[in-house]
Amino acid sequence: MGVHIVALFWKVLAACIPPAEMCGGWFCFVVALIFIGAVTAVIGEMAKLLGCVLDISEFTTAITFVALGTSLPDTFASKTAAVQDKYADASIGNVTGSNSVTSSWVLAYHGCCAASTGLLLAAHLTGKMCTGTH
Repeated sequence: MGVHIVALFWKVLAACIPPAEMCGGWFCFVVALIFIGAVTAVIGEMAKLLGCVLDISEFTTAITFVALGTSLPDTFASKTAAVQDKYADASIGNVTGSNSVTSSWVLAYHGCCAASTGLLLAAHLTGKMCTGTH
């Protein structure tokens, strides 16, 4: 009963999305995108407030919430696969694949950041910074 009460708001919100049969599914798609944007904005503001209360930088809070948002669904999917499969092959594949993709993206992102920081530092040290004035 408690879960139903907690999820009631989200159920009512999802009930406001029109059926997929209307306008070839486009109306449903557009409304769903608007709802996703609104929920993302609310969660972003809540994360910002939580970071402010806990005296954590916005960058750290944002990275933490993105990590939670991408990892928790995989965790639940892996748990479900592990419970339903005799040998938990799907669960192992899901965890391995998810972690390898996430690690690849993180390494690529930090590699790009390090490269651009190095280029900016080199340009600054050599005096060849572009200041926008001619």
